[in-house]
Amino acid sequence: MRIQENKKILIVFCMLGFLIGIVYANLMSKDYIANMGIFNEFFLTQYSQAEIDVVEYMWYVVRVRAAPLILVGALGCTRLRKGIAAGFLAWTGFCGGMIMTSAVLKMGVKGVILCLIALTPHFVFYAAGFFILLWYLFTYPEAKWNLTKTVSMVLFVAVGILLECYVNPIIMELFLKTL
Repeated sequence: MRIQENKKILIVFCMLGFLIGIVYANLMSKDYIANMGIFNEFFLTQYSQAEIDVVEYMWYVVRVRAAPLILVGALGCTRLRKGIAAGFLAWTGFCGGMIMTSAVLKMGVKGVILCLIALTPHFVFYAAGFFILLWYLFTYPEAKWNLTKTVSMVLFVAVGILLECYVNPIIMELFLKTL
């Protein structure tokens, strides 16, 4: 029963952040979004034609994905671990809400599809890796950290990085050519 309650609380934090991101994007930063270039045709055309140096891109992705993981893990060693987990989920939801709203405002339904494709297939592995850490932080002291959790988390994130670097650019290029 307690596991079900914890799952619901984690989902609530993420969804609350998502809702706040949608409201913020619609009310507070609509002008900024209208001028933003990430969803305009020129940027998407440039992206689809760019050659990606996979090794350089991989090191960039490692830095960008490892930094929050290390930060959340380090801050999770404090007494604020539940707040850190909740804050990270709310921030992730907020960013997702902002991006999805921006995509809808600039591109309509194609924007939502673009966002979903941009998260394919690596997002599932990142979510699993981060979920292991966040679940531990939220259920501490009942849950104990062990080697299995460490290896699982590292493997999920590593597979996510490899998929983001090797598979996602191909999927994105195929989708952008159909636009």
